[in-house]
Amino acid sequence: MRDFGWEPVVYTAEDAHYPSLDPSNEKDIPEGITILKGKIWEPYHLYKFITGQKKDANVNNVFYVKDQKLNFFHQLSVWVRSNFFIPDARALWIKPSVKLLVAYLKEHPVDAIFSDGPPHSNTRIATLVKRATGIPWLADFQDPWTQVDYYQLLNLTKWGNQKHHRLEQEAFQTADKTTIVSPTWKKDLEAIGAKNVSVIPWGYDPEDFDDLKAEVSTQFQFTHLGIMGYDRNPSVFFETCSEIAAEEKDFAKALQIQLVGQVDYSVQESYTQHGLKDNAVLTGQVNRDQALQLAANSPILLLLLNQQDNAKGRIPGKLFEYLATRRTILVLGPTDSDVAAIVRSTQSGYCCAYDDQEGIKKVLLTLYEQYKSGALQEPRSGDIERYSIRHLTGKIAGFLDTITP
Repeated sequence: MRDFGWEPVVYTAEDAHYPSLDPSNEKDIPEGITILKGKIWEPYHLYKFITGQKKDANVNNVFYVKDQKLNFFHQLSVWVRSNFFIPDARALWIKPSVKLLVAYLKEHPVDAIFSDGPPHSNTRIATLVKRATGIPWLADFQDPWTQVDYYQLLNLTKWGNQKHHRLEQEAFQTADKTTIVSPTWKKDLEAIGAKNVSVIPWGYDPEDFDDLKAEVSTQFQFTHLGIMGYDRNPSVFFETCSEIAAEEKDFAKALQIQLVGQVDYSVQESYTQHGLKDNAVLTGQVNRDQALQLAANSPILLLLLNQQDNAKGRIPGKLFEYLATRRTILVLGPTDSDVAAIVRSTQSGYCCAYDDQEGIKKVLLTLYEQYKSGALQEPRSGDIERYSIRHLTGKIAGFLDTITP
């Protein structure tokens, strides 16, 4: 942002709870930047007590990743979180944050506000600060609010649902500019009242890949980075791998499926059911640098879109890091999705529908031939510069320029 004439002042939570912390990202914090922190109280300690988790345990994604089937107390916790912590579990941070920021801005004026959500408690804070100060506001959405895939899982009362929609509409009407990560979701937001909407995808930072020295695996290896929840369970992919293993000599010996991060128990049951337990490698959670190195070393990267209604517009941030590794990408999800369009336009890999067994088998056999010939060892060469952080930051700075006097 500094390179484009904007000096950021960052506001964040003090001692907030996160599923994991990665200090390796701290190297990207610019020297001399002003960082404000507001105290926060979140319901996670209460959640751990009710569900019997240890006090120092990490809270996993409560909707999509489970170690076992949900119990009554977990379901009760989801209901309480859904209806009494709106828009999200950080709701109690909103009021004190608005008070702190309005007071700060009286003494330290700024030219614009930029908010990023979810969590949409950030969006709500920005709505109220904009109303109190009149400072131009750019509202960025990494995920939609009431249109996000897990919204239907919130177990909302009629009152809770109405409040979510009311706060969302207030944000739309208050923001001077709105950005979101995909063309499909841009249309979805505009359809429910958002105005002046543009697309800013997540992108990748070239500097994160400068020092990566790829040592491409000699296995026929598929690597997935990040959460693999039950709604990303690639059961037909596992079934097809098992089928090819019965038909192709040495396929089973060569195949390796590396899952990096949280993996739902249903996914583990699925690959075990199809006889692939010995082919699966679960690394658990690793830091960002390790994850990028594992991706760079893998001949094939697996990208799974949520099997939800809004999957067409979902563009996971990992896609851009996959692109930056120059490895071959296999996407499972809608073939008319925004992700599929990016993979095709950058000539980065293949896309199949989750249930398209014939199509998946055809692609797997093609990839297996490329593996045996050594072609998968070679980096892809498509044009991905439009997704670099520098390029995208320039666009954000341009939007801020247009909404400020």
